[in-house]
Amino acid sequence: MKLSKLLENISCSVGESLAEQDIKGIVSDSRAEKVEGTLFVCIEGRNFDGHAEAGKMLEKGCAGVVTSKRLGLDREIVVEDTREALARLSSNWFGNPEKLLRLVGVTGTNGKTTITTVTKRILDGCGYKTGLIGTCFNQIGDEILHTERSTPEAYEFFELLRKMADAGCEFVIMEVSSQGLEQKRVAGCRYEVGAFTNLTQDHLDVHGSMENYYKAKRMLFDMTDTAVINIDDPYGRRLLEEIPCRAVTFSDRDKADFSAGDTQFSASGCKYRLTIGDGRQADMEFSMPGEFNVSNSTAAAAICSTLGVPLDKIAELMRTAGKVCGRAEVISKDVDYTVIRDYAHTPDAVEKILKALRGAAKGRLICLFGCGGNRDAKKRPLMAKAAAENSDFCIITSDNPRNEDPEAIISDILAGMEGQTTPYIKITDRRQAIEWALRQAVKDDIIAVVGKGHEDYQILAGGVKIHFDEKEIVEQLLDKIKNEQEKR
Repeated sequence: MKLSKLLENISCSVGESLAEQDIKGIVSDSRAEKVEGTLFVCIEGRNFDGHAEAGKMLEKGCAGVVTSKRLGLDREIVVEDTREALARLSSNWFGNPEKLLRLVGVTGTNGKTTITTVTKRILDGCGYKTGLIGTCFNQIGDEILHTERSTPEAYEFFELLRKMADAGCEFVIMEVSSQGLEQKRVAGCRYEVGAFTNLTQDHLDVHGSMENYYKAKRMLFDMTDTAVINIDDPYGRRLLEEIPCRAVTFSDRDKADFSAGDTQFSASGCKYRLTIGDGRQADMEFSMPGEFNVSNSTAAAAICSTLGVPLDKIAELMRTAGKVCGRAEVISKDVDYTVIRDYAHTPDAVEKILKALRGAAKGRLICLFGCGGNRDAKKRPLMAKAAAENSDFCIITSDNPRNEDPEAIISDILAGMEGQTTPYIKITDRRQAIEWALRQAVKDDIIAVVGKGHEDYQILAGGVKIHFDEKEIVEQLLDKIKNEQEKR
């Protein structure tokens, strides 16, 4: 592709001879090996600045370098923001696939995976071919693709959109993370619908403050036609006053454009009456428990209605749209107690999943949890407090320690257990902790294994990644325990 075409809609100046040069690709990682004839985009990160490698990349054969400051190099292209430029370059490289798709974005601290998954299933049920971009996996129609992060890096994101457009997708429903927005990974996109779920403490290691975290989330609504906003959340109410686009609201407590009422809860899910602002009503059934899943399913209903799906069709499809991988997922078998895994990894999410399970618990509610390393350390004692206040027994263990000492992480967690009366045990090895919980469980207990949810790995010291699927582990351990009992 000619550089001049690749630079369309990007404010910069470039010499005529360079503008007519053929570009063979786009790279932003200085460790890339095949760079001959490519365009290198200098990205400044927390630990490394690509500008320091610009000269070397030209020496290795790059056709040009995109910078945000003048370096005095031949073949440098200076732009205001290299992250935004990377997104727009990637879009141009893949033929602007975002313009061929109807985009739906969901942002917020909790609920994104459930809302995007349910929205996709309802649209699928209406006969649309859809794509999904999210935390658990990416999906083109029924094809499941591996993912590394909720919102892919810019080049991978537009490459994925191209594949979705080529596969005939009409809609793409995606989780849009605060980091993805702040790092301009989706720059240039226009969302037909953007939804806001809630904002609670998380990612302060990245954003520094809740105000910065909120402002990053708010960026989605500068590129959205219609916002769907949770007005039960104080940040949602603030967002409603600040955004420039059209907005519709949802609530499971107050009057809104989409209001849930007459709610009934059970261990297997929830039922409620959905009322729309024009007076129409529908009885909804959703097979995931807890008040927060009333909110999540109401959000999905509001998104689909905004996209034109009839209310009665939404109610029909909602009945089979639940059961999301790693979200309030029952994973026990052939035992008289229940084991549930959930991705809850913030104080608010821990509190919500445990309150949901508390309403269904006939026996004890046991919470097994840890906290990830190299992540917001301030939330560790708060997660412990939420677990202690909403369960009968806590098992404190490791999560993904990454480059931190697991014992140091657990020490931070234990600070939140001070003053609590809920008994607990510390078992650092997560597999051993799960086995201990299974061996201690009795009839009607619920064991909530929280923090990792859908993840099928654990990241240990030095970034070593091992296979660790809690569904597999629970099933293996239950088989082991059963075999031991049969031999007695």
